[in-house]
Amino acid sequence: MALAIVVTVVVVALAFDYTNGFHDAANAIATSVSTRALTPRIALAMAAVMNFVGAFLGQEVANTVGSVISPPSGSHGLVIVLAGLVGAIAWNLLTWYFGLPSSSSHALIGGLVGAAVASGSLVKWRVIVDKVVIPMLVSPVVGFVAAFALMVAIMWIFRRRNPHRTQRGFRIAQTLSAAAMALGHGLQDAQKTMGVIFLALLTGGYVSADDGLPVWVIIAAATAISAGTWSGGWRIMRTLGRRIIHLDPARGFASESVAAGVLYTTAFVFEAPISTTHIITSSVMGAGATKRFSAVRWGVARSIVVAWVLTAPAAALVAAGVYGLCRAVFQLP
Repeated sequence: MALAIVVTVVVVALAFDYTNGFHDAANAIATSVSTRALTPRIALAMAAVMNFVGAFLGQEVANTVGSVISPPSGSHGLVIVLAGLVGAIAWNLLTWYFGLPSSSSHALIGGLVGAAVASGSLVKWRVIVDKVVIPMLVSPVVGFVAAFALMVAIMWIFRRRNPHRTQRGFRIAQTLSAAAMALGHGLQDAQKTMGVIFLALLTGGYVSADDGLPVWVIIAAATAISAGTWSGGWRIMRTLGRRIIHLDPARGFASESVAAGVLYTTAFVFEAPISTTHIITSSVMGAGATKRFSAVRWGVARSIVVAWVLTAPAAALVAAGVYGLCRAVFQLP
């Protein structure tokens, strides 16, 4: 039965990766599409390719995600991981339906923790506080402030240039910033699924803690998130690109560049699985606030923040319920 559950966990993990792709595809390309720097299809194709490439750039985030809980070995532990994934997928689909850019990363962590707590398994709270909670709180603030500062610098540097020419130049530059953002999304989010699959293989006894990520896991996760990205994410793209604030190319470039920089720094330096959704949304608000603070639609921003706050506990509750159901179905001790 353990092998069947391992296969199920891998399939569900890749399904989560796919939902992550279409849920978070808008993160990398919404601003470029809204400013008409790229057409939607070209933007999605570029994001899908860069997501795939980004998945091969490191394993730091995967190692962190795989270490947040320590489920028991065997079928019981695999059911815990499975329940955590189902909780994350449920929240992803709910927020996608309502067009809210919530965090797939924190849905995944919340789901795993909820299932672990319900089962009485070990939760490594120190890792969660240091690698998840603190970066979750700090990264949006950094994104807002850095994007605001970068946009102020751009406005000062180009203050005597022809506005039409300047915006046209930034529309071209947005192709690069959007590609960098999509690469960072693959670097961060594909690794989260890799970490969960490795945790399942470790729990099932198919790998040891000293083994590296199998190549097939990396390829499968990269393919799933890339396919999900290609399938789109129009509801959330509209929220990020238009409903928060109407961006021009310069502000789109500033927000994407800052977001990409934060994604790379947290992955390579701090090994922290931060939310691409949080960082691009806060960066869009920071760059947009340079027009005037009232230009940002704070009512929409407030709804997004509420979704952020609810993400981890909501996914945890669903995961705990799924664990209870699975425990009864599989007659686990």
